[in-house]
Amino acid sequence: MAKDLPGLIMVFTGDGKGKTTAAVGQAIRALGHGYKVFMIHFMKGRDYGEFLATDKMQNLTLVRAGRDDFVSRENPDPIDVELAKNGFEKAEKAVMSGDYNLVVLDEINVAVDYGLIEESRVLDLLKSKPQHVALVLTGRNASPELVKMADTVSEVLAIKHHYETGADCCKGIEY
Repeated sequence: MAKDLPGLIMVFTGDGKGKTTAAVGQAIRALGHGYKVFMIHFMKGRDYGEFLATDKMQNLTLVRAGRDDFVSRENPDPIDVELAKNGFEKAEKAVMSGDYNLVVLDEINVAVDYGLIEESRVLDLLKSKPQHVALVLTGRNASPELVKMADTVSEVLAIKHHYETGADCCKGIEY
């Protein structure tokens, strides 16, 4: 396995649309150069388009760590907490295994913000990851500590969204 990919920490955050899409693009770019990628979707259980499109790609392992339902920030269901914690354990193993060049933790920032995963565990993973493993962390509300530790932070700004006009969630656009 190639190990010349810099072990950067990249964060895609903000209230705009496109954070997961950016992470998927980063993963496809790495795959195009023969790198191995592990991507885990926290708080998502639906058949998102990126899951369907990338499911059969070589060198990509894609895992879901959520269910197809909204999570309550104030009172998360115990199953949501369990799925997130189990998913994070899988992510930790993937990062530390040496089997992957890039690990994408999709919606990890939201899982931390909602209290499903302890922020200290995420920060510890960033500190202890192998040098050659690059990480992408997505989701709104990236903490100041995470932003400080990251090598690259992109904030996706919401200027206008079709939901504001009453549009429904659309297959192929939102999922």
